[in-house]
Amino acid sequence: MSRSNSTARYGSVTKMFHWLTAFLILSAIPLGLIATDLAHRIEAGETDLVARTTLLFSLHKTIGIAAFLTALGRIVWAMTQPRPGLLHGGRRAEATLAGTIHWLLYGAMLVTPLSGWVHHAATTGFAPIWWPLGQTLPFVPQSATVAQAAETVHFLASRVLILSILLHVAGALKHHWIDRDDTLRRMLPRATVRQNPSPAQPGHAVPLVAAGVIWLGILGAGAAPALIALPDSPAPVAAQTAAPGDWQVQEGTLALAIRQMGAKVEGSFADWTAQITFADDPTQDVNGTVRVEVAISSLSLGTVTGQAIGADFFDEATHPRAVFEARILRAGGSFVADGLLTLKGNAVPVRLPFDLVISGDTASMIGESSLDRRDFGIGASVTEEGTLGFGVTVTVQLKAQRLPTGD
Repeated sequence: MSRSNSTARYGSVTKMFHWLTAFLILSAIPLGLIATDLAHRIEAGETDLVARTTLLFSLHKTIGIAAFLTALGRIVWAMTQPRPGLLHGGRRAEATLAGTIHWLLYGAMLVTPLSGWVHHAATTGFAPIWWPLGQTLPFVPQSATVAQAAETVHFLASRVLILSILLHVAGALKHHWIDRDDTLRRMLPRATVRQNPSPAQPGHAVPLVAAGVIWLGILGAGAAPALIALPDSPAPVAAQTAAPGDWQVQEGTLALAIRQMGAKVEGSFADWTAQITFADDPTQDVNGTVRVEVAISSLSLGTVTGQAIGADFFDEATHPRAVFEARILRAGGSFVADGLLTLKGNAVPVRLPFDLVISGDTASMIGESSLDRRDFGIGASVTEEGTLGFGVTVTVQLKAQRLPTGD
């Protein structure tokens, strides 16, 4: 068998690309559908499914990228080869429909995995891609707007992919069982093909335009919200009313990071308040106090936000707020907030070392602490550290303004 195509036959390379692409796509689709269903069940309270769901999503994403690269190679190869004509090219309506499905399928083989890859790169969440360089993409920022657009395109493109495959298979079986021609046999390895393409062949313009209109609609549906949305910006920090002589937070971030399936997952809380009393006095061990309240519902943790605030994790419905109360102690040339963090009904001693720079009436601080999620009963059903790390890194950055003192 020749490796290259002719005007009447497909070569071995084209057949290899065809069946490898089919195998990868038909593996990725059910994995994605099953994993999505399990994710919904986790949100409904079946937290014992986390490890299985993570594994399935990682498989889905990894195979999806392999399918994308294979499809890309297939298309590049096809551009260098003659394309065998249809055996019944004179059937205009049937040929036009087949051509449209052909272009829809080629587009879906690229757009579906690529949009999923963009969504993965634009947000943080569980289920890492197992390719060595798969977690990020050039020119794809960490952005909720980009992630939402990519998710919409991925959903619509996947439906086009499924429908195109069903129609493609139906057409091949129709030719094999009803027309009893060699259309399907032409793509089978080592099959004997006796029929040649018909003299009359359809044009490609109408199918290409029809498929192009559908793809423009899908891409537009995903891009439209991104075009009208405002740029992503951090939510303002609402500081509590402070007593005279205290410091009031002007801006800041409260972030966390954890490892899941070996990949780093990062998130943050948008709604938290801080009440700070501080006086820089090297003669005293205790230089102030701090009380921080965090609204658990404001957590953003990429694709797993819904699961994270669920009953087995932060349990936002029962414990809507976390509170950290501490004394500010001197620690060499820096400081440490030493106190209790009450989270999910558990009060655990926590030390938060931080660096502080004061310029006039403005103070900037950055601190980091490591917590163990098990101390707070978070993710108790996930007992394997390889699935969900025990350690959680909490990072705080803020700027505060000294309030004027009264006379």
